[in-house]
Amino acid sequence: MLWSIIKIAVFIALVAGVTLGASFLLELDGGVRIVMAGVEINLTPIKAVIALGVLVFIIWLLMKLTGLLVASLKFINGDETALSRYFDRSRQDKGYRALSEGMLALASGEGEVAMAQAAKAEKYLRKPALTNLITAQAAEMAGNRRKAEEVYKQLLTNEKTRFVGVRGILRQKLAEGDTETALKLAKTAFALKPRHAEVQDTLLDLQAKTSDWKGARETLNAKLKYGSLPRDVHKRRDAVLALSEARDVLDEGKTIEAREAAIEANRLSPDLIPAAVLAARGYIDQGNTRNALRVINKAWLVRPHPDLAAAFAAIEPNESPRQRLKRFSKLLKVHPENRETRLLEAELNLAAEDFPAARRALGTLAEVEPDARALTIMAAIERGEGASDAVVKGWLARALSAPRGPQWVCDKCQHIHAEWAPACENCNSFDTLSWRAPPNSPIATPTGLEMLPLIVGALDEPNSEPVKTEDDTVPDAEIVEEEHMDRAEK
Repeated sequence: MLWSIIKIAVFIALVAGVTLGASFLLELDGGVRIVMAGVEINLTPIKAVIALGVLVFIIWLLMKLTGLLVASLKFINGDETALSRYFDRSRQDKGYRALSEGMLALASGEGEVAMAQAAKAEKYLRKPALTNLITAQAAEMAGNRRKAEEVYKQLLTNEKTRFVGVRGILRQKLAEGDTETALKLAKTAFALKPRHAEVQDTLLDLQAKTSDWKGARETLNAKLKYGSLPRDVHKRRDAVLALSEARDVLDEGKTIEAREAAIEANRLSPDLIPAAVLAARGYIDQGNTRNALRVINKAWLVRPHPDLAAAFAAIEPNESPRQRLKRFSKLLKVHPENRETRLLEAELNLAAEDFPAARRALGTLAEVEPDARALTIMAAIERGEGASDAVVKGWLARALSAPRGPQWVCDKCQHIHAEWAPACENCNSFDTLSWRAPPNSPIATPTGLEMLPLIVGALDEPNSEPVKTEDDTVPDAEIVEEEHMDRAEK
């Protein structure tokens, strides 16, 4: 309100001033006399003021026309002017509009439309760093891999977009299965951006796939350095890589280097069972039974495992079954209720021909948690205690269709492995194998239940069981003993 009053007051004052000025000029005597080229012009004071105003306006108009002429000449010459900036803004508006439409088409899955809009945006904007990326992704979406690779190669020429180009070609080579080229590209991308988590993971997977364990450990250290991997996970995976390196060295026949690498892997992760087994066997080869026992006991304390038991048995390979059972007694007291401990104790008692003790150790595993191993042990116990062939083969028939029990299973794809490996052979996932029963345990043999009539059917007939003498029974028991001694040694 106050501001409106002030504006009105100022307007009135200006009008009053102009009115007073005009009145003063009208009443003023004399005038302005102009003589030029023999022409004389006499102007009254008010006319002189009006003429001065018209002259100033003409001069201003001439200056503007001159500026427009100069700008036109500069525009024609290619220099930057207000006129060129106007057209540039118009082109930018069209270009960014096409760019946004291309991004929307790309998000909608319309590859061909996105490529067309990207080409239009490039025409107006002339910024390949923006448009080439959309073109490449749209070409991949449309299935034009050759076009996508050409565009990614164009991105390599610009330092700002080089990483994007390398990453794009890397993804293409991975899709094509070209592991060798993909590994080189992953190393280049890692050198450009060592903090990039996706590049770190890709490089680590490729190095593990190509058995470049030394390079994989360097990449793993980089993941720890840049904060993309927790320290405890790094320690575990570093142990896995060290163990893998030790196994490769062992395959090459370099036993000393393999032993040192296995010991290093066990030091990094004492609960890694394959590392503990390899380290223990390395100590056994050195004759260092004390350290071998320490490694096995430490790993067994975390989790009992048949490979640890086999390594423990290898410390004294020539002992008798009774001596072995006595030596294993301390190990069996660590986790007495563990399934592996009970199965191991039952096998050791079988080898020592103490069949009642084997039955007590096995307990109800054959009925409550039956698998091929528990049912086979039960068959051996029945044979050792003098049961008929029908009973023994009945247990064996059940073992045919029973699950195999704990195995090395990939936590990601559930693929079952015959032995431990650093990466899954099915999905190539790194450090995903764990010792457990698979979700859907396969049958131990492909014959399955169809074999049951062939095994036990004939024995149900009258007088089909042959008469056995003591001489016939003893060799069978010896066979059972030898089989379970072999199992314990393994």
